[in-house]
Amino acid sequence: MARAIQNPKPPAAMSVAGSDSGAGAGIQADLLTFAAHGVYGTTAITAITAQNPDKVGAISPCDAGAFAKQLELCASFYAPAAAKTGMLFDAKTAELCADFFDLHPNILLVVDPVMFSTSGAKLLKDDASNILKTRLIPRSTIFTPNLDEASFLLGGIAITPDNQMESAARLAKEFGACALLKGGHLSSDLISDILAFPDGKIVEFPSKRVRGVDTHGSGCTLSAAITANLALGLSVENSCLTAQKYIVECMRHPIEVGGRRFINHFPPKSCS
Repeated sequence: MARAIQNPKPPAAMSVAGSDSGAGAGIQADLLTFAAHGVYGTTAITAITAQNPDKVGAISPCDAGAFAKQLELCASFYAPAAAKTGMLFDAKTAELCADFFDLHPNILLVVDPVMFSTSGAKLLKDDASNILKTRLIPRSTIFTPNLDEASFLLGGIAITPDNQMESAARLAKEFGACALLKGGHLSSDLISDILAFPDGKIVEFPSKRVRGVDTHGSGCTLSAAITANLALGLSVENSCLTAQKYIVECMRHPIEVGGRRFINHFPPKSCS
C-alpha cells in the first residue's frame, strides 16, 4: 500500500545500489519507493552513474573503504529490518557486500541481480558475477531476476512462456532461495511473475501490461517495494503480491517529465 511516512516509529530498510543521475532507477527510485510504503530508507551507494533513461554515459565505483563504512554505520544506527542489492558493478564491491550480509543474518535480503541497464549498458563486471551467484543470491531471502538475468543464472537457456514456471523452480532449487522470475520482457499483454520457493511451492502473479509508459527503473522499484513490505513484516508471498499491485498502479498513473511518461512512485490510487 502506498502511503506517506506517518508512523512515528517507521521500520528502516537499506538500498545497496548505484546512484542514477536521472533519478528513475537505482538509489533514487528505491528511496522514493521506501517512502511511499512508510519505510525509512537508508543507502550504501556502490557507484555514481551519469545517465538518463536513454543512455548510461559514465560509471564511477565508490571507494571500497567508503562503501564498507556506509554499510557499517547505517546498520549500526538504523538497524534495517530488510535490505536490497541492486547494481554492484565490480567484484570488490560485491565481496564487501557479501561479507556484510554474512555478518548480519538478521537482515532480510532482496537481491535484484542487476546486470544491464534498460538502455543496454553493462552494470556488472564479469568478475563480480561469481560472487553474486555463489554468495549473495544463496544468502538472500528472495532474488528477483528478469528473463535475461535468469537465463544467465541458469547457464544461458532461453526462457519462454512455456518454460517460465519450470525455470523459476530451477532457480529456487539451485540457489536455495525464493526466486521471483519477472515476465515483463515477454511480448504478451498478460504478464506473469512467477514466485518459486526452494521447497517446490509455486505462486503465479498475473497482471495486464500497461502500455505507453517508460519502464526505466521498474525492476528497481519492484524489488524495493518487496524490501519495504518485508521490513513491514509481510511474508515473502504477500510482499511480492503487494509490490506487484504497487508497481502496476505506479505505471497506471504515470508522471510526464522531459516529454515522456514515467513511473509515478506516489500513485493516487491505493494498491492495497
